[in-house]
Amino acid sequence: MNKLLIATAAVLAFAPSAFADDNRIRAKLIGYEEVPAVSTAGSGVFKAKISQDEGLIEYELSYSGLEGTVQQSHIHFAQKSVNGSIVIWLCQTTGTPAPAAVAGLTPFCPQSGTVTGHITAANVIASSTTSQRILAGELREVVAAMRARKAYVNVHTLPLNGGGEIRGQIGAGDREHGD
Repeated sequence: MNKLLIATAAVLAFAPSAFADDNRIRAKLIGYEEVPAVSTAGSGVFKAKISQDEGLIEYELSYSGLEGTVQQSHIHFAQKSVNGSIVIWLCQTTGTPAPAAVAGLTPFCPQSGTVTGHITAANVIASSTTSQRILAGELREVVAAMRARKAYVNVHTLPLNGGGEIRGQIGAGDREHGD
């Protein structure tokens, strides 16, 4: 009986959940990661969990201390120190609404604090740089970019930092990325 209990406990301990630990990603957002770099007291953290089938991402984006008025936040497709196309909107404002195709799926940005949401293939928009070759609905392509550390999160503010006030490269939940 004890062997059965130990074997059952071992199987349960290693059974995959909907969100395995290796599917946790995050980014620490600061002004120095923006391109060009921005001197700001603002900072933030993006945390997300990718489902085992890569069909759903649950995320939390928190930020504070921003010097401008928050306009929007996105996931972009690009390596560190390079600007890339928006592929997912994380939050929008009435002044800068998300594209019509994803506006109903995109929460509104607070000026400071936390925004949460769910990302599915319906949230993915085509990259504006056609050579990047991510099409609308290609969530698995975006997940692959995140796993390869070729995606970043940023928060855009106005009037001084329309291109982004804080930014962070997405990676596994390790020390380099704020874990």
